Amino acid sequence: MKLQPDSQASTQHTDTTNSLKTIGFKRQWQIFLVALAFFTRIPIPESTPYSPERLNQANRYFGAVGIIIGLLTALTYWVFVQIFPIELAVAAAIICGLLLTGAFHEDGLADVFDGFGGGWSVEQKLNIMKDSRLGTYGASALVMMLGCRWAVLIGLAKIDILLPAGLLIVMHTLSRICAASLIFSYPYVRADQDSKVKPLANQQSQHDLWVLIATGLIILLLLPLEMAITLTLVLLVVRWLCGKWFQQQLGGYTGDCLGAAQQIAELMGYLTLLAWLS
Repeated sequence: MKLQPDSQASTQHTDTTNSLKTIGFKRQWQIFLVALAFFTRIPIPESTPYSPERLNQANRYFGAVGIIIGLLTALTYWVFVQIFPIELAVAAAIICGLLLTGAFHEDGLADVFDGFGGGWSVEQKLNIMKDSRLGTYGASALVMMLGCRWAVLIGLAKIDILLPAGLLIVMHTLSRICAASLIFSYPYVRADQDSKVKPLANQQSQHDLWVLIATGLIILLLLPLEMAITLTLVLLVVRWLCGKWFQQQLGGYTGDCLGAAQQIAELMGYLTLLAWLS
């Protein structure tokens, strides 16, 4: 006797599968929104659920957030360069990035240089890094970073006036992937168990890391092969040096360290591309 498939059971199974896929997509979208809110000042729905677990999972989408920031800064540059000299267009793009992120990464850069420059012990460095006041080391680092970024983007614009627009997207993405991947390789440190610190994604699974890497590979496909390989090698070296630096100074990383790594990786990426294209 030949058995006939139960069409009702098959339909229920299909409905259940589709429902699970919908729930899974909705959860990933919510986790992406958590990443967007964490890294930018772009508003998200108030109903978006938040938890430390979701924040940790959100690190897989830090590169995707970089794409959005890169697109908006690139659009700003493109609009301004139609009207104003390239110097003002580059400045507008940098300011746009600062406004979008609330100078989130720049704050980390300044705190790292203040802490590492002014502290002797690990505890002193961490306490200085938690201080909201800006010191000489941090101010100097900010001036140098913003000045060098402005200069190198102008150099790229002199090669091709629209070149910075595309490279802003590339480096805003890859620099965040470079920084976020440090979570996988190094321990998270803080002054003490009772200290109040900013929320931070401090755990990263292999799945999170692979999503980050996949995002980076998509962006690298926009570049010529040799250029993409060179840029990847430079960023791997930057990642390794930053990781060793943080480990030597603190025994691991903090959120400020990740911000500093992003800033350093972004600048080194622009310098690499300028050297290549020149």
